[in-house]
Amino acid sequence: MTKAISVATAREADARTINEIGIPSLVLMERAALGSTARLLNGDFDLTKVLIVAGTGNNGGDGLVVARLLHVRGIDVTVMMTGAPQKASPETAQQVKILAYYGITMQPATTDMAGYTTIVDAIFGVGLDRPITGQYAEWINAINSAAAKVLAIDVPSGLNADTGQPQGATVKATVTSTMAYSKIGFDQLTAHPYTGKVVVEDIGVYLTNH
Repeated sequence: MTKAISVATAREADARTINEIGIPSLVLMERAALGSTARLLNGDFDLTKVLIVAGTGNNGGDGLVVARLLHVRGIDVTVMMTGAPQKASPETAQQVKILAYYGITMQPATTDMAGYTTIVDAIFGVGLDRPITGQYAEWINAINSAAAKVLAIDVPSGLNADTGQPQGATVKATVTSTMAYSKIGFDQLTAHPYTGKVVVEDIGVYLTNH
């Protein structure tokens, strides 16, 4: 579990785990969120008032699960979605329904991120391959301007996980909770201001069968 892998290898490992081994994507999402939530609960984070900024892809789904896991522990958590919930991936759409069951309200993303003690970045995952501009850049700049510590799920939004280069506006995380293996870009010096401390979560995705 110590080696760093490329984005392509990470995708292949995920696909094989889901399609060949038969562990559903939603199970991996739950495991990922359990790992990230444990980092929040056991790390140096002030969880008085937590903000989850979630995209509509599966990285956002991870963030929605984190919101639920914090909520059931009595933690004050707010969820902002950066896109319309109806555009969410199937797994993330399922998490939107689960949040509704728990009475956790979601609001559209804004740049007003004052007053939060911890922010969770769940906007973009490792698949991002374009510069972040426009509204997304404004949201990311707001995250970086906030006084809160930041936990990035899998990769700081905007960072190229293969090259370690920022792509336009990029989240500067305190801790990056990355899944299964570290990513090769995280080893580059250019990545360090964005990743902060990198911790690897074991979610049951492996490169080999043994």
